[in-house]
Amino acid sequence: MTTTDRRAALKAKHRAAILQAARDLVDERGGRGFGVDDLATRADVARRTVFNHFASLDEVLLAVCEQELSVIIDRFLADMARTPVGDGSRASMFEELESAARGADLAPAISGMYRIIGEPGHEDPKAAVLTQTAFSRVTERLRDEVARRHPGADTLDTALLVDSLMSGIVVIADHWLTHDGPEVTPTTLAAWDALLSRLVHSVRSGYMPTS
Repeated sequence: MTTTDRRAALKAKHRAAILQAARDLVDERGGRGFGVDDLATRADVARRTVFNHFASLDEVLLAVCEQELSVIIDRFLADMARTPVGDGSRASMFEELESAARGADLAPAISGMYRIIGEPGHEDPKAAVLTQTAFSRVTERLRDEVARRHPGADTLDTALLVDSLMSGIVVIADHWLTHDGPEVTPTTLAAWDALLSRLVHSVRSGYMPTS
């Protein structure tokens, strides 16, 4: 192994340790109930090493949130990949996204994400910014996947479709966490499914032809 390879491996090891330490501290203390010194101690790295990888503690938490969402979005995209590509119309693209959204375990990921950054209704502007940033990055991945599957589709239609669905998911996530979650049980999952159905019905009207 070359010196460059060893440095890259050490860097990856430190990043993974920092993220795992952040997860552990979130589980123990909840949300942002710890500081950079706590994080560095738990990860067994220097404080400086944390800042070599992340600009701030919020960036660490955002990365953990993205890991939560990315696992689900990977399943989301895998489900889309198994779905036959439609004719490129807005209606067919929506059907593909709807199928994937129903098949993905979104509720547990959302519950985990809000456990990290804070639940809605607490008037925490920092949590709101982190939520928006995490979902924005995921939305970009979905846009890219829909565009890849439908290279001839209008790019504005693609962006509007994906953004409408993801924005709606943020809205129903807030509602679900406030009224039903964040505990994931058969009852709260049923409530999530009902909210998702309402969202799909609402967004569908803009992308499906009327009879």
